[in-house]
Amino acid sequence: MPPPPRRAPCPHRPTAAGRSVRSSRPVRRSSKPRCRPRGAQPHWRALPAGVRADALERAADTFEAQRVHFLSLLQREAGKTLADAVSELRETVDFCRYYAAQARALFGAPLPLPGPTGETDRLEWRGRGLFACISPWNFPLAIFTGQISAALAAGNAVLAKPAGQTPLIAAAAVRVLHAAGVPAAVLALLPGDGALGARLVADARIGGVVFTGSTGTARAIQRSLAAQDGPIVPFIAETGGLNALLVDASALPEQAVEDAITSAFRSAGQRCSAARLLLVQADAAERVLGLLAGAMAELRIGDPDDLATDVGPVIDAAAVATLAAHVERLEREARLVYRCTLPAACAHGSFFAPQCWEIPDARWLQREVFGPLLHVVRYRAADLDRVIDDVNAAGYGLTFGIHTRIDETVTRVLGRIRAGNVYVNRSIIGAVVGTQPFGGSGLSGTGPKAGGPHYLQRFAEERTVSINTTAAGGNAALMTMTED
Repeated sequence: MPPPPRRAPCPHRPTAAGRSVRSSRPVRRSSKPRCRPRGAQPHWRALPAGVRADALERAADTFEAQRVHFLSLLQREAGKTLADAVSELRETVDFCRYYAAQARALFGAPLPLPGPTGETDRLEWRGRGLFACISPWNFPLAIFTGQISAALAAGNAVLAKPAGQTPLIAAAAVRVLHAAGVPAAVLALLPGDGALGARLVADARIGGVVFTGSTGTARAIQRSLAAQDGPIVPFIAETGGLNALLVDASALPEQAVEDAITSAFRSAGQRCSAARLLLVQADAAERVLGLLAGAMAELRIGDPDDLATDVGPVIDAAAVATLAAHVERLEREARLVYRCTLPAACAHGSFFAPQCWEIPDARWLQREVFGPLLHVVRYRAADLDRVIDDVNAAGYGLTFGIHTRIDETVTRVLGRIRAGNVYVNRSIIGAVVGTQPFGGSGLSGTGPKAGGPHYLQRFAEERTVSINTTAAGGNAALMTMTED
C-alpha cells in the first residue's frame, strides 16, 4: 500500500532575515475546480452595492483583529519597521472602509438626470468585467488590498498579481477577503514574476488594468494594451517620482531637517513619495546641511524586529546592487554630505547605508533611485523659478514639499510646480486615505488618485437609461401634482 501523499509545502517561506526564500521541493497541484472570475463577475456586479460594501467592511474588521499576524508578516517578509508596519495596516483598513462608503454612494442607486416632461433619465455605474491588479513590494498589503477593494467595490472580478518578493502577505490578504464574503470565483490570486504579469495584461479578456510600480513597467503595459485588437480598456497607473523638498531661508531649519529625514529615509527610502531631492536656498544651506548630517548620525539601522530601528533593509540584493551602482557615479560627480555607518550586525542581509550627496543641479538626477539616498541642490533666491522648472523638466509629477514661512512663496511655487501631491511645512510621505488622495501625472501616473472620491469611477463603465413615460399613459408625477 503506497504511503499517503504529503501536504504540498508553500513555495515560499519567510526567514529570520526578513527575506522570502523559494523552497526546492515541488508543489502538488490542487485537484479543486479552477475558479473562473470572468464568468462569476456578472453575478457579483448584480449584487446590491451595499452587499459588496459589507464584505469590504468585514475584511477591514478582520485585518484589525489579526493585526499581530499582519504586522509580523510585514516585518519578516517586507523588512518593515514596526512603525511602518502599523501605518501600512492602518492604510489597508482605511482603503477597505473608504471604498465601501464610496460604493454605497456611487453604486447604491442611479443618479437622476434632468430631462423633459414625459421622460425619466438616469446615470448608472457598472463594473467593467475582469480587472488585473498588479501591485508592488514596497506596500505589499496596503496597495495590494487597496487596488483589489476598489475593483471589487465597483463590481468587477479580480486577478490579483502581487510582487514576487511578497507573496505571503498577498495570500494572507486574499484569505481575509474570501472569508469576509468575496467569492473565490470573483477574486483569484496569481503569484509570480514579471513574465506572468506581462501575459496577464496581454490577454484580451482583461477589462482593465491597475498597476503600481516602475515607470518602465508601466510603459510596457501601455504598449501591450495598445497592441490588442479588442476593446480599449482603462489603465490606471501609479509610478515613481523625483520628489523634491524645497527649503528657503525663512524656513525653520530644525523642522525642515526633521521632515527631510522622515521623507528620505523612512521605509529605507522605498516609497513612491520619498524625497529624492533636497533643494536648499544657498543662504541657509550650511546651517541646514549641518543639522541634516547630525540627524543622520543618530539614525539606527538594523533588524526591523527591533523597536529601536529607524531604517531596516532594502528589499533584496538586487536593490542593493542598483543603489551601489548609483553611488559609484555620485563618488565621481558629486560631494558627500554624510554617509551612515552600517553596524556589524548588518553585514548579512540586504542593508544599505543611508546617504546624502550634493549634486550640481536638479537636472543631474534624471531617474528615480529607490532607496535611502538623498540628493542636495543649492539654489539662489533669484533662481527659484529656474530650479522649479528644472524639477518639472524631468517629466515626473508625484510629490513636492515646500518649507517656508512666506505665504507668497507658497503661492508662487504652487503655481509653477507640476506635482500631484504638494505638502507645505511637513513631510512629503504618509498620504492619508480620503484626506490626501495620492497619485501624480506625467511619468508618475495616469490618475485618478488612490484613496480619493474619483477613483472608483475609473473601475466602472457608465450607462445612461432614458425612459419615455408617456408610452405608459403619461407622466405620473405631473398627474399627482396639486395646486398650492
